[in-house]
Amino acid sequence: MAAIVVSLASSFVVSSSSPSLLFARFRSAAAVASASSFRLSFAVSPLLSSRRGKLMAHTLAQATLGLTQPAHVDVPKIAFAANDIDLVEWSGDILAVGVTEKDMAKDENSKFQNSILERLDAKLSGLLAEASTEEDFTGKSGQSVVLRLPGIGSKRVSLIGLGQSASTPTAFQGLGEAVAAAAKAAQASNVGIVLASSEGLSAESKLITASAIASGTVLGIHDDTRYKSESKKIALKSVDILGLGSGPELDKKLKYAEDVSSGIIFGRELVNSPANVLTPAVLANEASKIASTYSDVISATILDAEQCKELKMGSYLGVAAASANPPHFIHLCYKPVGGPAKVKLALVGKGLTFDSGGYNIKTGPGCLIELMKFDMGGSAAVLGAAKAIGQIKPPGVEVHFIVAACENMISGTGMRPGDIVTASNGKTIEVNNTDAEGRLTLADALVYACNQGVEKIVDLATLTGACIVALGPSIAGIFTPSDDLAKEVFAASELSGEKLWRMPLEESYWESMKSGVADMVNTGGRQGGAITAALFLKQFVDEKVQWMHIDLAGPVWNDKKKAATGFGISTLVEWVLRNSS
Repeated sequence: MAAIVVSLASSFVVSSSSPSLLFARFRSAAAVASASSFRLSFAVSPLLSSRRGKLMAHTLAQATLGLTQPAHVDVPKIAFAANDIDLVEWSGDILAVGVTEKDMAKDENSKFQNSILERLDAKLSGLLAEASTEEDFTGKSGQSVVLRLPGIGSKRVSLIGLGQSASTPTAFQGLGEAVAAAAKAAQASNVGIVLASSEGLSAESKLITASAIASGTVLGIHDDTRYKSESKKIALKSVDILGLGSGPELDKKLKYAEDVSSGIIFGRELVNSPANVLTPAVLANEASKIASTYSDVISATILDAEQCKELKMGSYLGVAAASANPPHFIHLCYKPVGGPAKVKLALVGKGLTFDSGGYNIKTGPGCLIELMKFDMGGSAAVLGAAKAIGQIKPPGVEVHFIVAACENMISGTGMRPGDIVTASNGKTIEVNNTDAEGRLTLADALVYACNQGVEKIVDLATLTGACIVALGPSIAGIFTPSDDLAKEVFAASELSGEKLWRMPLEESYWESMKSGVADMVNTGGRQGGAITAALFLKQFVDEKVQWMHIDLAGPVWNDKKKAATGFGISTLVEWVLRNSS
């Protein structure tokens, strides 16, 4: 029989008498290939020092499955400024006015009663009131109109509806997103934003409002086009926020919004990236790049399979065993400059870069196997928060960012239903469903986090479909035995605008998680699936540590936009800052 040739952009030739060697080399080549650029390039082994070796290394670095390489797309850089310039004197492409339904009220002469709109309309010779009536614009949430009217410094005026009232960060972030949409449609390079009614806002509320508007604008203007053959250039360069004051405190808050938004965009891009590009190795390299970028405050430790074996992480390694792409255990540590930390925190994220379900393979309508690239949404939240924290540099708090990255695949080396794995705290788990793999990886990650001497842990995971059934696509479920920790995180989410709902940790449900041959099984019955999953995780957390589990299986992904949301990042950053001195 002729020699077997396997082509992977270059050829590997081995004797037909050694098919196992062929398979091993092919798997090795595929593993190297899949670790190709995600805005990065991997270091090449010194063994490939010859010209031929360098050529082979270059070829492998380009050979992802499908030959897909994400384009390098610069995130738009928008300059934000807050000032009190007269809105009718402001000059630019679009003057956007956020209005409530009450603001749109008119008198018997069809004149605006709101002072801002009245003054603006007077400068426009009544055309604004006339046009808003013709367009049937009433200020309802989701309504917007852009008008090209002569008479003021701005080329266009946009009215954006805020609904019956607007007082939450979510509402003002929505305003920013609507402004971004208008700017993209008009290819505007500079925009001014003003609220028709801001006189009742406190100084603190003005800071929060300006921050939310800025965040919404940045997130709204960004489109992830790295995997498209063509992309439109973003024209928006500057945004002036008018009427909310000015000064160093407001400038600092706008900078904070930019830092958090950059973390959210990073997290979104991680989740959007397909599994043939974002392998565990690439995710680990992205984490290492955060540490190198913010090396004054963040350090990185990346553990390979052998090192994880030394730490007895049998639960995590059991999940990773079937994949040609080896696992990478990620640990970033933030330490503040200028003094010791008064509190130590850990953020732990589920990092399944792809989940096939294993031998309990995902099948049938609604299994979402085609979307299982988002099964690392928890890790994206953790690493997005790390990027933001690296920029903000909060004092007095040490933060550990931990991800057990791997794939859940199928092969002869893989974990089987009925296997028993042993976690790093010595507890044994009978695997009655290989598709309940995320909790197995989190088990060892939580034990590792506790061993760092932290006082509080928040873990985030796309853990259960049951949580989506319970809370729908936009609300994450939180589970914690600590009322104090729940209050902290809820307070952070009120500022971020992300929706959380506290779920019960019903201890009696643990009965369904007991095994006849091991300490526990990894899944209970269909009823209360999100609760039993949280109870499972609780077995791997030290009783002295305050712990919360966030199941973000629903809000990690936006079905309408067919893209990641970056959910959790803003709340995590706010929570860390609340623990900062």
